[in-house]
Amino acid sequence: MDSFIQRHTGWIEVICGSMFSGKTEELIRRVRRAQIARQKVELFKPSIDTRYSENEIVSHDSQKLPSRVVKDANEIIALSLEAQVVAIDEAQFYKKNLVKVAKTLANMGKRVIIAGLDTDYRGEPFQPIPELLAIAEYITKTHAICVICGNPANFTQRKTESVDQVLLGTSDIYEARCRNCYEPPKKSEKKKENKRK
Repeated sequence: MDSFIQRHTGWIEVICGSMFSGKTEELIRRVRRAQIARQKVELFKPSIDTRYSENEIVSHDSQKLPSRVVKDANEIIALSLEAQVVAIDEAQFYKKNLVKVAKTLANMGKRVIIAGLDTDYRGEPFQPIPELLAIAEYITKTHAICVICGNPANFTQRKTESVDQVLLGTSDIYEARCRNCYEPPKKSEKKKENKRK
């Protein structure tokens, strides 16, 4: 019995939804609760996301927390060795290696909280969130309010003609829409993007 060592079990939590649905707000809420509990937290954001701040995660309602900025998800493991909680915002800006990183961290006994878009402006799955959903212990789906009719919104409507899957912007480029009010991009726009791939 003396040789038995209890190992803390890690897990993965995913917060996903459309733009303006409160994903970052929920991530910040969970991080703050962990900090109140005096847990060691490391918070990360991708270097591509410079919309509101260079080195903070910031919600659309201006809540913010200092974060580490990383270019590649693989950097997160070495920077989280002492952490009990690892929080990662804007997961859609990372490559699919984020899935392996999340598994590794959870297997090390850490609580991993990840927030990101689950679908892109075309209404199609936005990697790596779909794979993260498959391996997560806990999933929270957030909803915005449709700017057209006020119903729960699960789609991100792009207001420009750009066909790039990743296009940084806020309410100047995007708005939340429900299923009925969402207008998928024209087929010609989808063809242009497929040619680029």
